[in-house]
Amino acid sequence: MVARPETNLVDAPAPANAAPAATFEVSTGYRHYVVWLLFLVYTCNFVDRQILSIVIEPIKREFGLHDWQLGLLSGLAFAAFYSTLGIPIARLADRRNRVNIIAISIVIWSAFTAVTGTAKNFWHLLIARIGVGVGEAGCSPPAYSLISDYFDQSKRATALSIYSMGVYAGGALGFVVGGQIAHVYGWRAAFFAVGLPGLIVALIVKLTLREPPRGFSEQRAATPHEPVAFRKLVTELWSRRSFRHLSLAAGLHSFAAYGVNNFYSPFFMRTHGMTIAELSAWLAFVVALGGLTGTYLAGRLCDRCYNRTDDPRWYLWIPAGSLFFNCAFGQIAYSLDDRYHALYALIPFVAMSAAYLAPSIAATHRLVGLHERAQASAVLLLILNFIGLGLGPMFTGVVSDTINSYLVSHGMAAQQAQADGLRWAIRVTIMINLWSALHYILAARTLREDIKASARA
Repeated sequence: MVARPETNLVDAPAPANAAPAATFEVSTGYRHYVVWLLFLVYTCNFVDRQILSIVIEPIKREFGLHDWQLGLLSGLAFAAFYSTLGIPIARLADRRNRVNIIAISIVIWSAFTAVTGTAKNFWHLLIARIGVGVGEAGCSPPAYSLISDYFDQSKRATALSIYSMGVYAGGALGFVVGGQIAHVYGWRAAFFAVGLPGLIVALIVKLTLREPPRGFSEQRAATPHEPVAFRKLVTELWSRRSFRHLSLAAGLHSFAAYGVNNFYSPFFMRTHGMTIAELSAWLAFVVALGGLTGTYLAGRLCDRCYNRTDDPRWYLWIPAGSLFFNCAFGQIAYSLDDRYHALYALIPFVAMSAAYLAPSIAATHRLVGLHERAQASAVLLLILNFIGLGLGPMFTGVVSDTINSYLVSHGMAAQQAQADGLRWAIRVTIMINLWSALHYILAARTLREDIKASARA
């Protein structure tokens, strides 16, 4: 690969609200600052999203909710607005200042997270979760686009993986901070504690994050123009067989991941009798070690394999391989009777589960132009989150309730039936990852041809 200078300079006209390209230059250190700041943003994003799952059992008891309602709160209510609003926001991000969009979004989702702590019934919770989804819709598509403009394709998957580690850093932080605060002060205080600091992060983003010219990382002269019409972009993306399979693969894996992850806390409380205080510390450890390691190493490995072979199919082969191991470790973790053995088995399960997102985004960005990256990311996230976040937790909750009812009708004690119903629902959900792996393999078969066709378009 050709070595790149420590400072980039692009002599192309800049898009609206960006620094003029002729005067825009950044050091390697600043590029690293950008990706780690965006990692912090995504961490806050997932703390506010994850906090519900650690306190979901106390909420269930206080409001007398069913598992399907818990799935609705943690899944469809959030995903419906998060996914659909991501499209117009991404279109705006392909034309306007992405830094401002991210900063405003942080303020909105942080405020609604804090408001969740004031809920008086199920409908209040539902409205608050919708508000969080509205705010968080403006985070990832602009962030993905920024990262691709700061890092060329030889380093892009690694940079995207650093950003994506925020999923697991936020999840771990949500478990430990939310769990400890909920244990001492109650679940409402947990939402106040994790929501309000986001306002400080929004200010840091606004004051220190610079908007780069489009195509900056590729040293390409990107002339300002309106992005292609959204319908045309979707039509072109969907005409690529690799993207069709890639989006289904990511969506199915997200279905399994959210269908399992959102029930970590209820499972260990019901099956292993753990308290919020004990469980929050363990889950923070498991999610941080497994998630951060798996996310970073997957992106790093994809870039290394691509740089050695110049073959972009590695961005799909590696997620596919990881999902076979994910299924194996998941079945082990959720069949063990010892709580600590189960928790240790979750570490590789989480690591293998984390290997898909950054490579999937990197592959998607190879299929579109410079001015369509945010929208392409939003299209992938729309599919991923509607299938995954919207339906995954609901699916697991419905299966859990169904098995629970069956076991109770056949004489099992209600408490044991609730535990076993959720255990088997999770084990069923995990196996959907094999279906996801198949689509990654099918996507890889035409990826190179579709990248060439996209370049000619």
